Amino acid sequence: MATGRTHRPATRSRGIPEATVARLPLYLRALTALSERSVPTVSSEELATAAGVNSAKLRKDFSYLGSYGTRGVGYDVEYLVYQISRELGLTQDWPVVIVGIGNLGAALANYGGFASRGFRVAALIDADPEMAGKPVAGIPVQHTDELEKIISDNGVSIGVIATPAGAAQQVCERLVAAGVTSILNFAPTVLSVPDGVDVRKVDLSIELQILAFHEQRKAGEEAAAEAALPAGERALPADAPRDTAPPGAAGRKGPEGDVPAVMPA
Repeated sequence: MATGRTHRPATRSRGIPEATVARLPLYLRALTALSERSVPTVSSEELATAAGVNSAKLRKDFSYLGSYGTRGVGYDVEYLVYQISRELGLTQDWPVVIVGIGNLGAALANYGGFASRGFRVAALIDADPEMAGKPVAGIPVQHTDELEKIISDNGVSIGVIATPAGAAQQVCERLVAAGVTSILNFAPTVLSVPDGVDVRKVDLSIELQILAFHEQRKAGEEAAAEAALPAGERALPADAPRDTAPPGAAGRKGPEGDVPAVMPA
């Protein structure tokens, strides 16, 4: 099997837009689930729903791959799995190094989804001398002093940075100098890289902040909709007193005065 050093996907040379490239893994995940259920074909509408996009966008994306499906039948699931996997470079082995084996780095090392998608964790690297030699996910941690040799020996072109923010740029520069050309950055900082090096950033706190924005907007929209209702139709606060008297009870008098809302047994 080829390694990450011998071949790189030709998505850019073929003119596939970055937005389409970003959606290909979504299609592949949905198609893999269908393949595991032995589903032979799928319509564009069904696949688009499973991937969370609209069908017109899906058909446009697939046109860049030269795949147009068959009218009345749909797309061949196994062929699409192969076609997208090939386009993403997943039909070969990609050795990966993870730098920074704290809680996050250890969790990434233990993630089982890498191997099934063509990524082999070749090495775990950390700056703490006490971590050297300790196994994480069955792989002994190596010291950062050996970073360049590890990358060279394993033909690594993809590096994962899971260090604290203050160390990330220096680690990035060492990775690039050693020959790494693609970096997945989990450190909460922006990395500066030369041309020809691709960086993908994953920041969980930013994603949570975006979700908080949407929650706040939804709450504001609900409050505005409530305020627009006539006074009698607005929902009462949870702690507001409620009139629980049965219909027609208002104005009725008993021997002791007003009829209580709940009569004694």
